[in-house]
Amino acid sequence: MMGVPGLEDFQIWISVPFSFMYLLAVIGNGLVMAVVAWDWNLRKPMYLFLAMLALNDVLLCTVTVPKMLLIFWQGPSLSTFPACLTQMFFVHALFLSESAILLAMAFDRYVAICAPLHYTTLLTGSLIVKVGLALVARSVAVVIPGVLLILRLHFCRSNIIRHTYCENMGIAKLACNSITLNSIYGLAAALLTTGLDFVLISLSYWLILRTVFRLPSRKAARLKTLGTCGSHVCVILVAYTPAFFSFLTHRFGHSVAPHIHIFVANIHILVPPMANPMIYGMKTKRIKERFLQILTSHKL
Repeated sequence: MMGVPGLEDFQIWISVPFSFMYLLAVIGNGLVMAVVAWDWNLRKPMYLFLAMLALNDVLLCTVTVPKMLLIFWQGPSLSTFPACLTQMFFVHALFLSESAILLAMAFDRYVAICAPLHYTTLLTGSLIVKVGLALVARSVAVVIPGVLLILRLHFCRSNIIRHTYCENMGIAKLACNSITLNSIYGLAAALLTTGLDFVLISLSYWLILRTVFRLPSRKAARLKTLGTCGSHVCVILVAYTPAFFSFLTHRFGHSVAPHIHIFVANIHILVPPMANPMIYGMKTKRIKERFLQILTSHKL
């Protein structure tokens, strides 16, 4: 693992903001999970999905960032093939599960705003458990074929990965035989999972906005609803923009400089997990209130 190609002399400086972002991501998401676990009044779909997102973000950072920082501090780092495949599996599975959680949160807001009378009957505790199990099952089912397609490849050239973590196409491009099937499967899997999730999320928020502007509600209530949805949209943009850039660059962006591609891929690992608790903490009143209560009780 070589790190960010072309920026080897600056990696020690890059590690400073990356370390800070990792620390913020772990602390912020840990606090979100603690607040939801501490307050029984927050055992509602919206907050449970938020806790799932926080757990997913902590796992995603922890799977990638420590190794990344080691490369930044000590230079190129060795990794065994099984370890690289294991990291690849968890990176892609956690990406897919994050997308599924964002879709579940969008559906939660759609039901709460567009069909409030059916909210408690549709989004029950058992459904939340089933959604959690389903998103894990989907992630595993989609990623395992990608791992098997890597195992069929024959590696006889370089064993140098110019990246900070192991991911599907980065490993596949080291193979001597054709990787066309790997590329086709990766493209199809991405379009049918994260691509479809993004379309459904966009549709749900379009329906929410249409409903909000049609309701003869007070301006304050309308602004509150738009503020809540606005925080969700910010999270979605932060999560999907670098993900789509990284994914498309691997396959079609041959003119994009390698250091830009790898740097954006690293930003995708760190910025969404760091930003999610900040955005939700600022926009979700009950989360902020409970967090302040925890701090106050500890000071006392």
